[in-house]
Amino acid sequence: MKKVIALVLAMMLVLSAAAMAETLKIGVFEPASGDNGAGGKQEVLGIEYAHSLTPTVEINGVTYDIELDIVDNQSQTDKAVSAAQTLVNDKVSIVLGSYGSGVSMAGGDVFAEHTTPAIGCSCTNPSVTLLCDYYWRVCFLDPFQGTVMANFAKEEKQATKAYVLTQLGDDYSTGLGFYFQQAFTALGGDVVTGEFTEGTSDFTAFLTTAINEGCDFFFAPSSTTSASLIIDQAASANVTFPIAAGDTWESSVILDAAKGKNVEVYCSTFFDEKDESSTVAADFVSGFKAWLNDNADKKTNNGGNDIVAAVSALGFDAYNVAIEAIKAAGSPDPQAVAAALPGVVYDGVTGSISFDENGDANKDMAYIKQANNETGEFDFIKTQSVADLG
Repeated sequence: MKKVIALVLAMMLVLSAAAMAETLKIGVFEPASGDNGAGGKQEVLGIEYAHSLTPTVEINGVTYDIELDIVDNQSQTDKAVSAAQTLVNDKVSIVLGSYGSGVSMAGGDVFAEHTTPAIGCSCTNPSVTLLCDYYWRVCFLDPFQGTVMANFAKEEKQATKAYVLTQLGDDYSTGLGFYFQQAFTALGGDVVTGEFTEGTSDFTAFLTTAINEGCDFFFAPSSTTSASLIIDQAASANVTFPIAAGDTWESSVILDAAKGKNVEVYCSTFFDEKDESSTVAADFVSGFKAWLNDNADKKTNNGGNDIVAAVSALGFDAYNVAIEAIKAAGSPDPQAVAAALPGVVYDGVTGSISFDENGDANKDMAYIKQANNETGEFDFIKTQSVADLG
């Protein structure tokens, strides 16, 4: 009987402790499917790894278990609205994401309406924060990124005429294409433009036009789904000009598309796993790789390898910035967290993070990489800062 009583008491204590446990939710607003599904999965991996290291947060002496509430916005603006609504209905304290500026803007309207703060990891279009008082971000912006790649084309590749291919209706693609064109023409270059619609699978006509027009650089900010087709068809057309884009192309999908093909592929991005100048970044890289290799499903979501994508590093930083904001707020209440965010300063793996008056990260450094056609990895080419642009 004593054993039975002791067992009952023990069970009551466990149930009592469970009842007393506090939980808060962090929303993860990312594409797991659609054109940007591959990149969205890699961004989520960085968030999940950060959560594995910091699964709790202490607020006013109370320890809260952190639950990741992950929704798939399917890379589509209409689906993004319902995904964002799901998160605010779930009463998350803060939202992380999204990979893709268009879906971020679509979700931003919902977050603002419900006064729920969001931190963009890699959404680079200026309108994400300009149009939403409840959006912050930890990445640089497209005006800088477009200027970086225009300078690379003109100064490093001696390009005089660029073909700029963008996706009609895609805010990221059209925005970055515009900023590249603006900067390239300001440098004295000529530009030929083309547009394609979602679902396009044949890019031969655009490539042929670029060849016939005498273009010596091809800039095509687009989803990884479109990019892999562009790269494959460029190789088949025996193009001799470099093909380039922005941060979305820093993906295993691009490496797989370029491997074994005689085509130059470049991208600008936020982070380089081989940069050993920061101990914080080096520790992240080694830890993240070990975590991936210990989790087969996570490694699959990373493209089947342990390459560290820049968006994974940004996801990691965004999660930790969210934790700092929650601690500074002294509350899991979304409005309190939103009020605390502007004052957060965090030394992350992608550099020091603080916010300007628009909620944008004060960042001025980009990495330019080339897809190695033999090794299937990215080779570091150079860094570019605002000061370098003159």
